[in-house]
Amino acid sequence: MSAIQIVCAVAVPLLWGYQFVAIKVGVTEFPPLFFLALRFMAIALLLIPFVKRPKRQQFGPIAAISIFLGGLNFGLFYVGLGLGSGSMSAVAYQLAPPFTVLLAWPLLAERPSLTTSAGVVLAFVGVIMLAAGLGLSANALPLLLVVGAAFAFAVSNVLTKRYGPFDPLMLMGWSSLLTVPQVMLMSLLLEHGQLASLITADEHGWLALAYTIFIGGIVGFGLWFWLIARCSMGRVAPFGLLLPVFALMSSVLFLGDRMTPRLIVGGLLAISGVAITQVRPGVRSV
Repeated sequence: MSAIQIVCAVAVPLLWGYQFVAIKVGVTEFPPLFFLALRFMAIALLLIPFVKRPKRQQFGPIAAISIFLGGLNFGLFYVGLGLGSGSMSAVAYQLAPPFTVLLAWPLLAERPSLTTSAGVVLAFVGVIMLAAGLGLSANALPLLLVVGAAFAFAVSNVLTKRYGPFDPLMLMGWSSLLTVPQVMLMSLLLEHGQLASLITADEHGWLALAYTIFIGGIVGFGLWFWLIARCSMGRVAPFGLLLPVFALMSSVLFLGDRMTPRLIVGGLLAISGVAITQVRPGVRSV
């Protein structure tokens, strides 16, 4: 990976880590799935007028990506985050990078090297230390929902790589449009108070929605899709293990969480593990 690609790969979990705070605030003002539908509707309206229409052969893959990335990944994640804590969600979601690396082996013929494997293991040890330092409770339902979201995100990564490269903004705009009816239907079936939330939400809720649209959505996923098109999944996916480090930093800065020595050590291990995956080419074709 080039220097600019590494900078972008670090920027993505930074933006998404701070998004945990925004989502946690947003789902206290809006029903979670309705909040998600508003996010994707805004992204689609902002992007589609300015991007090219997908080619005929691209519609099927984009529809599949919208199901796994939009409907399943974000749907499960927003509900899980709404039911559980931001810290729990940040840690559980870190199954996405190893899921991605494992799926890339049989589906993309990208076999992880020993260096990449060692780096992922070290980074995951750091994540486990973060979990232990947080003293996470064993609330099974939110945890299972976020783990399911992590697996769906991994599938979407592999689909994006397998059927790409896509123009990042085109993919984001059209997959967002296809995601809106999925999450809106789930919201209508499972939630209530959607219209009332539009009236009662305060400025914090609307600012949280704006962050998820512009920073976490358009900028974050634009960079992520750009990286997937240019780098192997074994190189890109481990950077996702930095997400809980930034998520905890945002919790300390904005939610008043306390930083402990165990959290510091866990964060350093996660950062070191990701650095190791970049020492030399992380995959080889089979």
